[in-house]
Amino acid sequence: MSSSADAREQALEVAERLAPLGPVVVKRMFSGAGLSIDGVNFAFVIGGTLYFRVDDQSRPAYEAMGLEPFRYDRPGRTVTVGSYYEAPDEVFDDDEALCDHARAAWQAALTASRARPPKKPRAPRRRAAG
Repeated sequence: MSSSADAREQALEVAERLAPLGPVVVKRMFSGAGLSIDGVNFAFVIGGTLYFRVDDQSRPAYEAMGLEPFRYDRPGRTVTVGSYYEAPDEVFDDDEALCDHARAAWQAALTASRARPPKKPRAPRRRAAG
């Protein structure tokens, strides 16, 4: 099974455990799988690791637990995505802890999405006369 398929399977298992929060949608995301509620992405699984969206309020707790932000390699450098952190071990054994972290991650993602300026509509492309 490919790593993308493994990530999807793991994300589907997490989504099932998050049923108390409402319908969780799992979609392909890069070489992993993203999780969203009401169209708001709040977590993803990649490389066998679950990552939650964090904000300025929740990030210190993740750092205090010694958890790492999501990182990926680009040619010549490593990119750190400080808005997503590894899930704590407790979420794998405790559905209530999983739901608590997911709820906070969804709230962080929702707040971040509201803070972004709306996208400007793209002008339609003009076809060359011919």
